[in-house]
Amino acid sequence: MIPIRDSIPCNTRPIVCWAIIAICIIIFLYMQFLPEYSQHYLLNRYGMVPARYSNELWGIRNGIHFDYGLSFITSLFFHGGWFHLLINILFIWIFADNIEDRMGHGLFWCFYLLCGLIATITQWYFDPQLITPVVGASGAIAGVLGAYFFLYPYARVVLWVPFLLLPIFVEIPAIAFLGFWVIIQINEATTSVLFKEGSADVAWWAHLGGFIAGVVLYRFFISKDIEEEIVETLEE
Repeated sequence: MIPIRDSIPCNTRPIVCWAIIAICIIIFLYMQFLPEYSQHYLLNRYGMVPARYSNELWGIRNGIHFDYGLSFITSLFFHGGWFHLLINILFIWIFADNIEDRMGHGLFWCFYLLCGLIATITQWYFDPQLITPVVGASGAIAGVLGAYFFLYPYARVVLWVPFLLLPIFVEIPAIAFLGFWVIIQINEATTSVLFKEGSADVAWWAHLGGFIAGVVLYRFFISKDIEEEIVETLEE
């Protein structure tokens, strides 16, 4: 199921969301014009490679020097392929604008990066020996979904169900879609521990860590001024 749109209007221009999308697209397109060895170097340099922080000697031997955790943030803006990039852009476009609307631009930017940081730290904690770069905005987006889950649980989300490429669309409450999404993350993360020795092709633990961070932290980033405006509008 792929989300197409939601029912919540955005009252302000989501300039931070646009900026995040633009940065991710620019970096991805830039990478496509580089030779393969340069792409490999940048992904290992700015992607979060867990083994680099668990075994500094391993990192030095492989030319990936310790960077004091910088890649826990920079990895949020790199992507491994077109589909990876497009899905993340779609989720930002649908869900993140409403959260930025409630938090304001500055607070949303801090919230997004903090959720992304916690997400990548979670992935490192549960898979510390992974030698593949963890990249993508998914962990930070998961934090946005955690906030959306509680701020707009009864919003309607239109989903495309890809059955034989037919245009089948269904509309369900956000709480149902995001609840199903969380169940998938938990299932895949625990499966990777039980049957794949902790490693998987997708950073499931980052998704869970980001979502939990969003659930816990969103209330501290809600703009009081914006909340007061919403209350005044409702009273009128």
